[in-house]
Amino acid sequence: MSYTGEVSVGGDADVRETPGMQITKVATPPFENNCYLLRCTATGDTLLVDAAGDAPRLLELAGDGRLVGIVETHGHWDHVQALAEVRSASGAPVLAHPDDAGDLPVPADRMVQDGDRVAVGECELSVIHLDGHTPGSIALLYEGDPERPHLWSGDSLFPGGHGRTTTVEEHTQLMDALERKVFGPLPDETWVYPGHGSDTTLGAERASLAEWRVRGW
Repeated sequence: MSYTGEVSVGGDADVRETPGMQITKVATPPFENNCYLLRCTATGDTLLVDAAGDAPRLLELAGDGRLVGIVETHGHWDHVQALAEVRSASGAPVLAHPDDAGDLPVPADRMVQDGDRVAVGECELSVIHLDGHTPGSIALLYEGDPERPHLWSGDSLFPGGHGRTTTVEEHTQLMDALERKVFGPLPDETWVYPGHGSDTTLGAERASLAEWRVRGW
């Protein structure tokens, strides 16, 4: 069956094959977060995006692939419930932006900032800093698929709007960052994998940017 991105806690993971990379999406308890395992098909090296919950399931899905890193898109507690257990069991280094690293339950092994690269076997992802939801929120971009870029947005971008902000300043920061770093340079075909719920594309959301900015959340 083709990839849909529709997953639920307790249900099956959804797997997508792209050039160079296998993408596995799974919903984890207790807060219905999405977690993603990105595996280089050439080497088996695997990166986990957000160890949000259910460490045994995440480790099972990593399987015989070598877990080479755990990237936390931000430091909110619902995204890090399984981090300590997965890190202890796998020995994989933890990567986070320095502005959110202090919120993690374990020390970050590598600080990543805007424009940094994260290698997963023969694949490479770019770090995009999107401050606003939290000071150190990041997204990951994979451009190794000739059909479309792939963007893991954490809680900074969802179908229908950006992530929660608590002040006008944070809202403006996040909108500015999304327009400048995401919607500006990337095409409509870009597939967005958020921290909760269904996937989307930039093309499906682009026409609503002005509305998001006006509504203020």
